[in-house]
Amino acid sequence: MASLVLSSLCFPSQKPCSFTSSFRLSFGATTESRFGAPLSIGFGSVKKSNRRIKVSVYSRASPVVFRDLDADDFRHPLDKQNTLILRAIPGLNDIGRALLGTMTEQIMLLENIGTSVLVSKDQLPELHEMMIEAAGILNIDPPGLYVRQSPVPNAYTLAISGKKPFVVIHTSLVELLTRKELQAVLAHELGHLKCDHGVWLTFANLLTLGAYTVPGLGRFIAQSLEEQLFRWLRAAELTCDRAALLVAQDPKVVISVLMKLAGGCPSMADQLNVDAFLEQARSYDKASSSPVGWYIRNAQTRQLSHPLPVLRAREIDEWSRSNEYRSLLKRATQMSVVEKV
Repeated sequence: MASLVLSSLCFPSQKPCSFTSSFRLSFGATTESRFGAPLSIGFGSVKKSNRRIKVSVYSRASPVVFRDLDADDFRHPLDKQNTLILRAIPGLNDIGRALLGTMTEQIMLLENIGTSVLVSKDQLPELHEMMIEAAGILNIDPPGLYVRQSPVPNAYTLAISGKKPFVVIHTSLVELLTRKELQAVLAHELGHLKCDHGVWLTFANLLTLGAYTVPGLGRFIAQSLEEQLFRWLRAAELTCDRAALLVAQDPKVVISVLMKLAGGCPSMADQLNVDAFLEQARSYDKASSSPVGWYIRNAQTRQLSHPLPVLRAREIDEWSRSNEYRSLLKRATQMSVVEKV
């Protein structure tokens, strides 16, 4: 493929309505649309602040690392199932290559890094340490990391062919989350890289959009693939929530991120309750268990790029208590201070 665009752990958004916005289906919420009206965020924008970003001193007990971790060790069953279905579609790779090119790569690259700050050991060093540590835990090479000024809580990953992939996080997300929660977001982004989600995320974000512009067959292809692509996208996000848990090693940290993206703000963060949010998730399951409720739930989620926050919270809570997760923890080893540096 010419390039890979990786989505992230975000608010559910409708199908892409513009070329640019399609690259930003991500952790916090989709950003502005360049070819149409803004995409629905589902979360009130955090007020812009002119304050300098302040990252408090980051410290945690030495985490465990997964030296021989394979993506399939934590991949969600729905991710596996829907990936097999996509791979069975003839000619999908050729269609994807036709929609991408050098100009697309340059637009994506320059837009995302031209107005951002590159994180390093000399620039926002604590964010740099979080990324290095998270990558070490998941046994993956760390990508680049940029911080971008934006009132929309968001994070996304971008990989260009022949170039080092990088993650972009927005300043409002830094202000909204605790250090542990922010590292969970970075881990979610790393999950997309670890699982090679780029190919299918590119298709989901570009294929339907590009194919709709092609007369006749293009529209037919888009309509035929759209539902399956979005079904896979939602499953891929569940996988990356698991990557976040493997790094956070505390389900309440991951669930707190989802809760804050659903209805949190910095001024009220200390009043939010993870247990109450999980109870809300259970009430949603109960309300949607009837035939009518099931139909409404299916209609509600069919065109979303990400699962509903309450459903993701319930999924990660259940996986944290599973034998599969416990088995992974037993295989892990303690990260040494030398490794962290």
